[in-house]
Amino acid sequence: MNSTTRPHEPLWEPATDTRSQTRIADYLAWLGHRRKLAFTDYQDLWQWSVTDMAAFWSSIPEYFEIPLHAPPTEILSAGAMPEVRWFEGATLNYAEAVLRLPGMGDTDIAIVGRSQTRAADDYTAAHLRDQVARARQGLLRLGVGRGDRVAAYLPNVAEAVVLLLAAASLGSVFSSCPPEFGAEAALDRLRQIEPKVLVVVDGYRYGSKAVDRIGDVAAIRAGLPCLEHVVLLPYLDPETVAVPESTAWADLVCEPGELVFDPVPFDHPLYVLYSSGTTGAPKAIVHGHGGILLEHVKALALHHDLGADDRFLWYTTTGWMMWNYLVSGLAVGASIVLFDGNPAAPSADTLWELAAETETTYLGTSAPFLMHCVQHEPAHAVAAAQPRLRGMGSTGAPLPPEGFRWVRERFGPNLYFSSIAGGTDVCSAFLGGSPMLPVYAGQFACRSLGAAVESYDSDGQPVHDIQGELVLTRPMPSMPVGFWGDTDGSRYRAAYFEDIPGVWRHGDWVTITSVGTAVIAGRSDATLNRGGVRLGTAEFYTVVEALPEVRDSLVVHLDGTDELIVFVVLDLGFDAELADRIRGALRTALSPRHVPDTIHEVPAIPRTLSGKKVEVPVKKILTGVAPAAAVKLATLANPEALEPFVRFAAVRAYSR
Repeated sequence: MNSTTRPHEPLWEPATDTRSQTRIADYLAWLGHRRKLAFTDYQDLWQWSVTDMAAFWSSIPEYFEIPLHAPPTEILSAGAMPEVRWFEGATLNYAEAVLRLPGMGDTDIAIVGRSQTRAADDYTAAHLRDQVARARQGLLRLGVGRGDRVAAYLPNVAEAVVLLLAAASLGSVFSSCPPEFGAEAALDRLRQIEPKVLVVVDGYRYGSKAVDRIGDVAAIRAGLPCLEHVVLLPYLDPETVAVPESTAWADLVCEPGELVFDPVPFDHPLYVLYSSGTTGAPKAIVHGHGGILLEHVKALALHHDLGADDRFLWYTTTGWMMWNYLVSGLAVGASIVLFDGNPAAPSADTLWELAAETETTYLGTSAPFLMHCVQHEPAHAVAAAQPRLRGMGSTGAPLPPEGFRWVRERFGPNLYFSSIAGGTDVCSAFLGGSPMLPVYAGQFACRSLGAAVESYDSDGQPVHDIQGELVLTRPMPSMPVGFWGDTDGSRYRAAYFEDIPGVWRHGDWVTITSVGTAVIAGRSDATLNRGGVRLGTAEFYTVVEALPEVRDSLVVHLDGTDELIVFVVLDLGFDAELADRIRGALRTALSPRHVPDTIHEVPAIPRTLSGKKVEVPVKKILTGVAPAAAVKLATLANPEALEPFVRFAAVRAYSR
């Protein structure tokens, strides 16, 4: 076991008096009463969940009282992935299960809406159901039916949730792009699914900056000849905005309607999510009603411990799977807090102040944001959020140990913290936390229930305490129904099952420790193979970005010359003393092989629209590939950040 995976003293231990009050404790008691099953600890429960998968997954709709219009004839079909099928014969509707809003009365707040563009906008349970019924009626008037696609170019606002649930109630297929996507990025996604209806905004504010999107809306509309209707939600400038030949959102929801739900098969398409698409067309990933519903109620209740009386905020946009995850909080009885804006503007206090003002009980954010807080201490706002906050989650990238320690120091031993990892591909996490388990700095506390995660060595054998490929050896219900337009399934199989037949290869390096925790070392397609030794990029970033002067970093290994290059973004200037400290930190914390040949300062690290570092395209640029050939520029949040790497590649080529 190496130093990055060796368990030290846990930062949190589950308290005996609180553990018995969790939702997973109630689920265990229910299993004992209804199924006559008893488990000694979490690992025992997890082993059952991935061994007797039919029994485990059949317990989820029963325990959560999911309404089924027809029961399944079989829980899990025989065969190898990806041909297996879940809950064959069952019919249900995702929107129906969500809008039960278990534990909520009509006057209870279901959606807490906050925005830097418009005034606060809260929805009671009764108002949410009424708005969904009205939107459903409006979609019917526009000719939307089962299988038709309804697309949103909307920020993280209540109307986006209403539209998703209304579309789902009809058995139509929902898909969304946030308005921070320009026209090209939105069209790369929406062209694939050919929507019949598109709901748009005129623009938005991000912090104090106003962003007009009228021109992008016109370009998106022109690029989608399939569109029959455009619906406008006036947002940035409600008084003067105009989109020709569009229906107003107010007109879409003007007529009351009956709140009914069309039963659909378990794997009927619910929504389409998209991969980042940095090096090609984004994969249009189709998720089904049943798989998403069961996975989300399991994860949100049994892993995050969410239920009635909770207010659940995960900072996200409608272009990230965490938005879909957040919406499902309603299905376990939690109120959801929606925020549209810049969480760090005017300062790092903003998100914490929002949590305090909305009385959030569970806050989800990203590893980069928490590391930003480590360096820009938002002490006052953190203190304000503490009285109600009982849980916190982090995702988007592996959280360095310093981030764990910061949360522990600021919030104390009673806050439940969970770092999670999964992806758009399953719209959930397969590594995360449990209220039953301790939390160690820099590690995922466990493999999620029902997620048969293993680390495979180069021979395709499972290993512990050794870094290997992250794989899933058994299916999950929320694995994609398929990719849109992939009629023979060939692209889907090639994406996950081509390398190891019958096993899902996710594309990350992971270490599963002998005590059941896990550490992700970075993407396997961005692996640094120096002198024949694999080096994960995540561990570089953990060490380098722990230095107070370093705001961001990127590491690249050039195979032909075996050069290791580190790029850093700094608050102040770069000098030889800092370079020596970076090298020393990498040598001490990792190994001499991790010490870079050169270190260079850049103004910014290029990132995707979803915030991920662009590693492989930068490596291509450094070997002479033109930026437009290395990456789709429309997928980047800051394409101008590539220019210093282009100049660096030119100087490097000239000097050789």
